[in-house]
Amino acid sequence: MPKVIDHDQRRREIVEVAKKLIAEGGFEAATMRSIVTAAGFANGALKHYFASKDDIISATFESVLLETAQHMSELDPEASPKEALRGFVEGAMPLDAHQITSARVLLVLWEHSVANPDLARQYRDLLTTWRAELTTRIAAAWDKGEPPDAPAVGVLADEIISVTIGANVASLMHPVGELVDRYRAYVEAFMERIAG
Repeated sequence: MPKVIDHDQRRREIVEVAKKLIAEGGFEAATMRSIVTAAGFANGALKHYFASKDDIISATFESVLLETAQHMSELDPEASPKEALRGFVEGAMPLDAHQITSARVLLVLWEHSVANPDLARQYRDLLTTWRAELTTRIAAAWDKGEPPDAPAVGVLADEIISVTIGANVASLMHPVGELVDRYRAYVEAFMERIAG
C-alpha cells in the first residue's frame, strides 16, 4: 500500500523552512536548493508543491501575515474593550522572540513585495484589515465616545500602525529583546491616553 502524503502539511513544512532560512540569512539564503536540503526532500521534490521560488515566497509572506493577524486576534472574548485594544496592540509589537523573527521575515519580504503586485496586495489587504480592526477597538475603548470612522480615531490607528512597523524594523537592529521594555512603555503610555 502506498504511503499517504499530506500535501498541505508538506507545503506548510516547506514554508516553515523558507521562513527559517530567510530569518537567518535573508532572501538570498532561501534558494530552491537550500530549501530542499533543509526540508530533507529529494531534488525536484519541491516542484510537486510549489512551481517556483516565487510561489514559495508568496506562500511564506502569506503565512507570516496570517500568523501576525492571528497573534493580534488571540484575545480573551471576555476582555473589556480596553484590554482587547491592549492585547491587539501588543500582538503587533515585537515583544517576544517569535514576533521578532516574524518581523525579520516580513522586512526581507517587504522589499520584494514592491516589485511583486501579489505580495504588495497581500500586505495592503493586511494593513486595511488591521486599520479597520484598530479603529473599531479604539472607538470601543476610548472614553470620548467617538465612532470608528471619526478622524481622531483614524489618527490613533495610523499612529499605532506606524509605531508598530517602526518598532519591528528597529528591533532587528538590536539584540533580540533589547527594546521590549521601550515598546511596553509605549503601549502603557498609549493606553493611558485612551483611558484619559
